[in-house]
Amino acid sequence: MTGFVLDCSVAMSWCFEDEASAYADLVLDALKGTQAVVPSLWPLEVANVLSVAERRSCLSASQLTRAITLLQALPIRVDTLTAQQALGATLSLAREHSLSAYDAAYLEVAMREGLPLATADVQLLKVIKACGIPVYLQE
Repeated sequence: MTGFVLDCSVAMSWCFEDEASAYADLVLDALKGTQAVVPSLWPLEVANVLSVAERRSCLSASQLTRAITLLQALPIRVDTLTAQQALGATLSLAREHSLSAYDAAYLEVAMREGLPLATADVQLLKVIKACGIPVYLQE
């Protein structure tokens, strides 16, 4: 299977100007030719970030609409096995690597699917490198 696992941290950098990065732009551009996979918690995590940002006036209603439109138009497949893995492999990874269960879910999907992971999360980057999981678009 081709593609990569997409972390919320990268996707949110597309929605907030102050979070933009060259790496996130490369990942977004890559989605023109491949598909991202996300754990089933991703839509809720994204919705929470956007909702909180709007509530704190960090994002206007029109900016929120643009972000939603962008994210919904992207080739992103939501993994259907995330919940089944939560109390098994995901919990084990969280415990072993001192990760939140949320971050461990991204790692678990990447390992199970044999895909690289796109993330801007510093702690998760250290763990995926230690586990031998490639960082998407990095060597």
